[in-house]
Amino acid sequence: MKNILLWLGTLLCVLGSGTASAAAASETKYVDAATLTLVNKAHPTTQPFHRVEVADFPDLSKTVRLYYTFSTGVAVVFRTDSRAIRARWTTTDRKLGTHMTGLSQKGMDMYIKRDGKWIFAGIARPGLGVVDHQATIVEQMDGTEKECLLYLPLFDELKTLEIGVDADAAIEAAPDPFRRRIVVIGSSITHGVGLSRPGLAYPAQLERATGLEFVNLGASGQCKMDPFFAHVAAACEADAFLFDCFSNPSAQLIEERLDSFVRTIRAAHPTKPLIFLQTELRETRNFNDKIRKYEDEKRATSEAGMRTLLRQDKNIYFINPGMPLGDDHEATVDGLHPSDLGHDRILEVIRPQIVKILRKYDIR
Repeated sequence: MKNILLWLGTLLCVLGSGTASAAAASETKYVDAATLTLVNKAHPTTQPFHRVEVADFPDLSKTVRLYYTFSTGVAVVFRTDSRAIRARWTTTDRKLGTHMTGLSQKGMDMYIKRDGKWIFAGIARPGLGVVDHQATIVEQMDGTEKECLLYLPLFDELKTLEIGVDADAAIEAAPDPFRRRIVVIGSSITHGVGLSRPGLAYPAQLERATGLEFVNLGASGQCKMDPFFAHVAAACEADAFLFDCFSNPSAQLIEERLDSFVRTIRAAHPTKPLIFLQTELRETRNFNDKIRKYEDEKRATSEAGMRTLLRQDKNIYFINPGMPLGDDHEATVDGLHPSDLGHDRILEVIRPQIVKILRKYDIR
């Protein structure tokens, strides 16, 4: 009898939860996020949640073309007095990666401004093995107007996105909260592979901390200073550029491509600050002599190349170490991709240096 009563109680709770969810959904109105304010895009695109208009760059590789349709780094900004904020969105059927959370790959996280600072507010948890997702991000809030910043999925194409608020609440596009524009081109580290949620990628953290807009053009495993990356940078309207371009290429590619990569960008942006980050010391090198030799060679080659560029161009900068992970060997997911802790350690070192460089150009 006791077990039967427990079963009935559980069933009633489930039914009640379903009724409550249905009631909440029926009392929610949804607006197309594309009608709100989108930030952190390189330039306008036909598909609102793409980072780059890939049709404008026919020389993109197949993989980079795909990655630049991802919503990495893009965020929605809006104001609402709703007590609850929900989302429903669609992605592709791309399989989950082994070194990413489902939340970072297909989900979203939201920040709300309080006392001038962006404070974490909640997540939009994606479904598993589906393309249609629906989630409550935050609820039980007071009814005062709030400024919200919603970061979109890091590693999938976002097909549609609707923001849900209480039926009697207001929601409107908010002004872009970020000043100027710094375009970040980089590897999987910049892309945010290995993070628990989208808003923890170091470009996103930099913008919340500084109030400057950081556009994330990370392309996991692909940033080898191919000419098309320079073409994308040249086409961007930006006040400065930040490059994580020594993580993916070999020493030979760095030696062959660095000068021409910079020349192409300089033709379009003659005096804009170009800030280069030295790559991380990968944990995969700890006991693998082949990897250690390969990594040491490319770090030495990047340092030599940058020394030459620094003598030639007063508006080029090299932050070395540029991606320090600490010395406890605990700041990566897989020996390669920095975890949340890894990005925090990187930021602790590079943020003050980047801010100092940008202030020289009155970018503040």
